[in-house]
Amino acid sequence: MKWRKQSTRTSTDLLKNPANGGNKRVMDGVAGSGKGAAILFTLFCAAGILILGIGIGSVYVTPGTILGIAGNRFLGFGLPAGIDDITVSLVWKLRFPRVLMAFIVGAGLGASGTVMQSVLRNPLASSYTLGVSAGAALGAGVMMITGFTIPFLGRLSLPLVGLLSGLLTVFLAVSFAARMDRSMSNNTIILAGMVFSLFINAILTLVSAMSRDQMQQLIFWQMGSFSLKDWTQVSMLATITVAGLLVLFRFNRELDMIVFGEEQARAMGVDLKRVKWILLGVSAALTGSAVAFSGIIGFIDLIAPHVTRKVFGSSHRYVIPMSALFGGAFMVLADLAARTILSPIELPVGAVTAFIGAPFFAWVYFGRNRKGGA
Repeated sequence: MKWRKQSTRTSTDLLKNPANGGNKRVMDGVAGSGKGAAILFTLFCAAGILILGIGIGSVYVTPGTILGIAGNRFLGFGLPAGIDDITVSLVWKLRFPRVLMAFIVGAGLGASGTVMQSVLRNPLASSYTLGVSAGAALGAGVMMITGFTIPFLGRLSLPLVGLLSGLLTVFLAVSFAARMDRSMSNNTIILAGMVFSLFINAILTLVSAMSRDQMQQLIFWQMGSFSLKDWTQVSMLATITVAGLLVLFRFNRELDMIVFGEEQARAMGVDLKRVKWILLGVSAALTGSAVAFSGIIGFIDLIAPHVTRKVFGSSHRYVIPMSALFGGAFMVLADLAARTILSPIELPVGAVTAFIGAPFFAWVYFGRNRKGGA
């Protein structure tokens, strides 16, 4: 009896004090193994979706052929017998860049949406809330209408100007919020972003109305598309996205603290103003670069964080990379649907994501209100 009491007291102490190890380590090990299985499953599904996106089209290409061409181009393996030059050209020059571009854009949007929701502590927040898409669209729209290009960049001028315009909009919105509210409260940042977004959209509408010749091109670009992408664009966007994801992941502990509340984060030693500037800026860069290369594609940055948190919990150590992975896979599926549902007509990708995302947005908002009122 005496041993049992001592044993019971010890196990209770271990549960109350995680530093003692014991049960806490066992529980973390069980949870970690479950998350590990979920991560492997997600990776497997994402790889399958990439192969599916490359293989399906006007001409079906088998997974073996896709892997053979990928091994030849990426790893220098010999090209398997029976694969002709036309198939190689179709897969390598057209489908691979398009699918990879869709995946990278979705990954950037998914990760940026996760960080925005955590920093602003709002389940409906995204980089679009701060006017990133509006600013990028205005910069790209002016480029299309004027026909201006930067001499040494050529057609990369459009995405670069779109990216810089989106970042400038966020900088102005956050600077305005900081001037109005030195503590940079989340509500002030969101309201400032919405004001700037509405104002810039009004300017974009006026510019479009004054240039009817380019209006159709501008409207189609705003709806989003991954057609006619090449390896130069893919490599440029991949560099920006990977760098941004690494920076966001570097701040995963600070994000975990911010979720508990700003006062608690300050008490834990977080330089909240500096961290907010960095996280908002990097998230805006990810969204701005995605918009600049592919046009405005909404709702990915709203859906990916919610789904990922349901599966992997709230730790940003898992949520940031898994949101990127889920967002990329989801975007590939959306692009696949856009180009095959009404083939040979290609739908705007933004319309497909909105068709799925709008009901999801309503479910998140009204479901949250219903729980709050219950």
